[in-house]
Amino acid sequence: MGLRPVQNLKTKNSRKSKTGPVLLGLIQTHCSPDPAENFDRACGLISRAAAQGARIICTQELFRSQYFCQSENHDFFKLAETIPGPGTAALGKLARRHRAVIIASLFEKRAAGVYHNTAAIIGPDGRLLGRYRKMHVPDDPLYYEKFYFTPGDLGFRAWPTPLGKIGVCICWDQWYPEAARLTALQGAEILFYPTAIGWHPGEKAQHGADQHSAWEIIQRSHAVANGCFVAAVNRVGLEKPAGGAGIEFWGQSFVAAPSGRILAKASVDQEETLIVPVDLAEVDQARTHWPFLRDRRIDAYGDLTKRLID
Repeated sequence: MGLRPVQNLKTKNSRKSKTGPVLLGLIQTHCSPDPAENFDRACGLISRAAAQGARIICTQELFRSQYFCQSENHDFFKLAETIPGPGTAALGKLARRHRAVIIASLFEKRAAGVYHNTAAIIGPDGRLLGRYRKMHVPDDPLYYEKFYFTPGDLGFRAWPTPLGKIGVCICWDQWYPEAARLTALQGAEILFYPTAIGWHPGEKAQHGADQHSAWEIIQRSHAVANGCFVAAVNRVGLEKPAGGAGIEFWGQSFVAAPSGRILAKASVDQEETLIVPVDLAEVDQARTHWPFLRDRRIDAYGDLTKRLID
């Protein structure tokens, strides 16, 4: 377990922002079967990241528990919590103490029978700025999320903070360019993706390298296409909450610049916190020199709202 400060390598023409770089903190950790232990560990790592100067700190997806969606089990609904609730209250105190923005991925109980995979965005004053409910909900072997989560109904959003404008999507959302684009169109300078993704152990030898490569490439492409920073935060460890072979989470949390260049990447199997400086002036530069947003043909994209084009 360790903190890894890194240098933000810039091109010769990049300009520094007036306030200097913003330090991001990405909390990559393992999870035990004990939610209280996981919460305490994450809070400790958030405090350590803040002590290193991180001012926007993001957890991995569903950090309070092991990834329970590997099976369909009604008992796991007991893990859900209200937002706002005791969890966001505790994190709010932490955010206020460190004057940091915290992005916390939680299992939200909205009402009886209505649950969401939700990110709570907490401002440096400790108040809840808002929430993002996961829009794309998968249903794949060992990723039975449709059993647990109602698809999000708040749309794609971005939040102004004293440190910059941030957008948040969650895991399966990261495969959809539409999600990144709609968030960036609201001015998001950094896209955060709390994530829980890994290998089926039986598939790793044959497909593992391609699966990880695809995951990284698609998110780096979001950074390029939208002229923004992308921060993906994954977990590590082999988890078997439902028995069987489980999922081997591949870690490798990373931050990509608007050029798509990876600024920092965590290890594949170690608990680690990345502290990554980003200069938001690079967003303005990228969007000016690569004016993809300017040249969009919004008059020709109506068919995007169709499932298929006949």
